[in-house]
Amino acid sequence: MKIAVVGGGPGGLYFSILTKKRLPDCTIDVYEQNNFDDAFGFGVVFSDETLSEFLSYDMESYELIRNSFAYWDNLDVARDGEKVRIKGNGFCGCSRKTLLLLLQQRCREEGVNLHFNTRVEDLSQFADADIIVAADGINSGIRSSMEKEFGTSIEMKTNRFVWCGSTKPLDAFTYFFRSTPYGTICAHTYQYEEGRSTWIFECTDETFQKAGFDVTDEAGTVAQMEAFFAEELDGHKLITNRSHWRQFPHVENKNWYHDKVVLLGDSKATAHYSIGSGTKLAMDCAIGLSDAVVANPENVNAAFEQYDKVRRNAVEMIQYAAVVSLNWFEAQDRHMKLDFDSFAFSVMSRSKKITIENQARRDKEYAQSIIHAFNKNLGLENLDTPPAFTKFKIGNVELPNRIVMSPMGQYNANDGIAGDWHYSHYTSRATGGVGLILTEMTAVAPDARITPHCCGIWNEAQTQAWKRITDFVHAHTDSKIGIQLGHAGRKGNCETIEMGQMIPLKAGHWDLVSASPIAYNADLPTPTELDAAGMDRITQEFAQAAANAKTAGFDLIELQAHHGFLLASFISPLTNQRTDEYGGALENRMKFPLRVLEAIKTAAPGLAISVRISATDWAEGGLSAQEANQVAKAFNDAGADIINVSTGNTVAEQQPLIGRMWQSPFSEAIKTEMEIPTITAGYIQDIDQVNTLILNKRADLVALGRPLLLDPYFVRRAQAYENFEGHMPVPKPYEAGTTHLYPYVRKQRAEVEDMKIRLKPVSHQVS
Repeated sequence: MKIAVVGGGPGGLYFSILTKKRLPDCTIDVYEQNNFDDAFGFGVVFSDETLSEFLSYDMESYELIRNSFAYWDNLDVARDGEKVRIKGNGFCGCSRKTLLLLLQQRCREEGVNLHFNTRVEDLSQFADADIIVAADGINSGIRSSMEKEFGTSIEMKTNRFVWCGSTKPLDAFTYFFRSTPYGTICAHTYQYEEGRSTWIFECTDETFQKAGFDVTDEAGTVAQMEAFFAEELDGHKLITNRSHWRQFPHVENKNWYHDKVVLLGDSKATAHYSIGSGTKLAMDCAIGLSDAVVANPENVNAAFEQYDKVRRNAVEMIQYAAVVSLNWFEAQDRHMKLDFDSFAFSVMSRSKKITIENQARRDKEYAQSIIHAFNKNLGLENLDTPPAFTKFKIGNVELPNRIVMSPMGQYNANDGIAGDWHYSHYTSRATGGVGLILTEMTAVAPDARITPHCCGIWNEAQTQAWKRITDFVHAHTDSKIGIQLGHAGRKGNCETIEMGQMIPLKAGHWDLVSASPIAYNADLPTPTELDAAGMDRITQEFAQAAANAKTAGFDLIELQAHHGFLLASFISPLTNQRTDEYGGALENRMKFPLRVLEAIKTAAPGLAISVRISATDWAEGGLSAQEANQVAKAFNDAGADIINVSTGNTVAEQQPLIGRMWQSPFSEAIKTEMEIPTITAGYIQDIDQVNTLILNKRADLVALGRPLLLDPYFVRRAQAYENFEGHMPVPKPYEAGTTHLYPYVRKQRAEVEDMKIRLKPVSHQVS
């Protein structure tokens, strides 16, 4: 087998070492356009976990690199003179130049042919090669010449960054955040060898422009940074090496190979330096590609298929975490508003990989200090109270805890009446300890329903059915219960969910209305544009429903203004194309939803008010982040006590970026920038994530949907898990169950914690 590797970075070199070592008869040539000792950048970072992989694949490489490490266990977060140290972060730094030289040495030892100062512009010279590995970096010429074949997409992120070095010694990986007259600048710093450290300065494009930085003016950049970070540098100078300001390119490829060409390293996929995974990603994929080639030496296509199958999911997970982390830094000016304890934990948990429990396994004292600081700010005597189980007030309603049951359609009503199913559904979650129960979307009129089996509250029978439920909740539990009032708009006339998503009714249609005559999808009918008379009628229907909700005994009303339903259709520019006073600018698009909110407040005085919005449409031309903030502010100014922040489902062609706790950054933006209380939701699965979201100030309340569907006693289990009773007593008839549940769940937690500690990567620090 003959292999040509274009690019002599860590990924290309490591792939060559591993493959030649295991297939000694193959011929491998590496072609690098720069000289053997050229290196751009300063240091690279590896974790203990990554080092374990290197150890298992090539002991010789591991031993060579290991002796060149600058190792640290601590991570510092510093902001304008305040600093906290966080232990238990096993990482090491290594000079990029040293790493390349050591890998080159290993290549020669294994018999890999190295060619430097060799620019490859024509792949025809490798006609006799069985495999061509494109490891030629972010600006890959091979990838660029075959973008269509690879399905390449490159998104330039907005922040600016510049890579420098310094003689400043550091005993921990440190994030230095400095407030300047132009905005926040962060320095990502770590020592990579004795007397040398990496300093990556990052700021928003707005800060970059205001500060007057020049992309290629290294002397000017250094002068300003040494002035801004004089205290942190402590008299040490910055060092440059092509230290030009850049914007990070997020690179993805639908296809990792074409014919005999395969992508490796940054040419294939990039991961933002804030999670330190660029070189790791390249070397991990070098292992995956080498494994695949070794397993299929006679079938190149099979090797490439295995490489894609084995590595793609891991790469996409790392890229997702990197994008989430990158997004945090793009909003760093906003996060600077937080108190320092919350800010530091927000830095640590920014990519959502670290939760408060994960943090406690790394540094128990630090995790405990974050919880204590949170509870001190609340004035609590018990500083160990889990954040999820602290009380919270919405308007004049005090919740016993911060866990909310999301509105989840049951599609089980007849004539809009909440029956026995709903009674069981809601009361069981109340006895289960949920702080606030929000009902499924409850229609304000027959033609406001999504399906014929949606609940309603437009008449006396429906009102009394709901009162039966609220009376039980208030008589037997400490839970509070709110009703979500809504109008389906253009998303009505659908079959119930068991028939599929958004399937049009076969019979019994009613007329649909929306902000504009735009159908949700090709199957549903086109709605009529709502006119003035229709607005008057629907406003009155919401008002009557609100009055009925007060009679029914609800503690709170949530107004449905999300997911493309009627009120939301006025807010989004994708669904509102009106040319009258209710269309165009956001101020006009908000007029009707705000009018409905005012009618609700007037009809149900004293009830707490929540409004659920979609903070993004996940579609081009949709609601902007700035507009989402203004939507929240407008509702808050009009009397909403809290904003329930959701996203998407406005248009069928949406492209959401889904992952654990995926909607929480939108909640955090509104909470922090607009200083409005928020509820967040979206793939939140356990009490650890709930506590984390509250501690890092992404939301005030956390709503759970699917976790509560099959586990109405989620909160009681979480109480046992946290060993907390406090102000959340179990109902008397169920009290005896705690003598079984609490010790059983505590034992389970201890066993899992022990297992996770045992699975923690071993330390590779040189003693």
